[in-house]
Amino acid sequence: MKQKTAFFCKECGAQSSSWLGKCPQCGAWNSYIEEVIERDSKTKFKTKFNKTSSKPQPINEIAFSEEKRIDTHNAELNRVLGGGLVVGSVVLVGGEPGIGKSTLLLQVALNCKGKKILYVSGEESPQQIKLRADRVEGINDNCLILAETNIDDIFQHSEEISPDILIIDSIQTITTQSIESSAGSISQIKECAAQLQRYAKTTGTSVFLVGHITKDGAIAGPKILEHIVDTVLQFEGDRNYGYRMLRSVKNRFGSTSELGIYQMQSTGLREVSNPSEILLSQRDEALSGTAIAATMEGTRPILIETQALVANSNYGTGQRTSTGFDLRRMSMLLAVLEKRGGFKLLNKDVFLNIAGGIRVDDPAIDLAVIISIISSLEDISISSQYCFASEVGLSGELRPIIRIDQRIAEADKLGFEKIFISKYNTKGLDTSRYKIEIIPLANLEDVIRYVFA
Repeated sequence: MKQKTAFFCKECGAQSSSWLGKCPQCGAWNSYIEEVIERDSKTKFKTKFNKTSSKPQPINEIAFSEEKRIDTHNAELNRVLGGGLVVGSVVLVGGEPGIGKSTLLLQVALNCKGKKILYVSGEESPQQIKLRADRVEGINDNCLILAETNIDDIFQHSEEISPDILIIDSIQTITTQSIESSAGSISQIKECAAQLQRYAKTTGTSVFLVGHITKDGAIAGPKILEHIVDTVLQFEGDRNYGYRMLRSVKNRFGSTSELGIYQMQSTGLREVSNPSEILLSQRDEALSGTAIAATMEGTRPILIETQALVANSNYGTGQRTSTGFDLRRMSMLLAVLEKRGGFKLLNKDVFLNIAGGIRVDDPAIDLAVIISIISSLEDISISSQYCFASEVGLSGELRPIIRIDQRIAEADKLGFEKIFISKYNTKGLDTSRYKIEIIPLANLEDVIRYVFA
């Protein structure tokens, strides 16, 4: 039989019968690659979920019920998923090699003792998985290990076992015999993910997929993979700190702004229930260039430390470097500081860092960033008992932020003496509930005058 081939776009998965220089779907150049797509109408194994049929029905007659969730016995993962793992959902977990994706899912499999779990590994042998299970000190008789890469064999074992949770590690290693291209190709990933999605929806089995990422940080394979699944989780972190952040990029059953924090230890991943304490530096003396900000990650308030270093530039124009904070927003704040505060920073090098290796997008840390830069520029230390929570506008005004009461409560719980907020946030705020002194101010000049007086 003659081999049949087709060309696929590496960026979006679009298919063409011939090579194209530019993808008509996503506009990417030189992204088409040739793959063998010989399809066989008679598959090796027919599963039960392929035999089901559906018919259209009026929307008013559709019975609605709250989605059932499975407790993963992992508080951080439950938080990011929106309260637990939804029955019949497909969750994609992506991250760099060695970041802890397999460790996280193995711990989930070992902790869910009331559920039957099938852990399918296409990268490791059962003996390697047993070694990791012994290291994380987990035991679960209902956790079954299968080393297999053929999706038809996986479905056959799944029908025999009927697991509550199916874990695929990883989707890039799974293949189907209906397509003759190699594992990890666009057509293989797309077809296997589609079959797993149909299997999850028709049988009510929750599916975890581990996904590799490219050197650019995107999940390897076609973009349609992220569209097929219900939830996309990004596992990231700094190897030098040992902390791991689990972020929700897409979630059909919950918020995409939640954050789970773990600490990698020799016995596996430890949940961090109070991230404020680990993200704040423990120091005995006050140092210039640091300020504490109250930020929010989803519904969780976190206190972080912003660190700035301002030094004379060896060139005509100073360089700007930011770690954990948007560089363009830092440039905007520097412009506001020059225009509204009168500080000359054109010929200064400015380095900004968010301590702990965390990345923050919350505009409420603007005030802490500006205060830390002024502190380093003037070499004046700020009291470690001060906390800042406000967005700074282009005219230097302090803008109100959301969930100010939760931020104040977190700073109060950790023993801070004063917190600086926008005066427009005080409407309806009951200050008598807190021991911390709340300083409401209107603009940047008032804050500078108060803090550096």
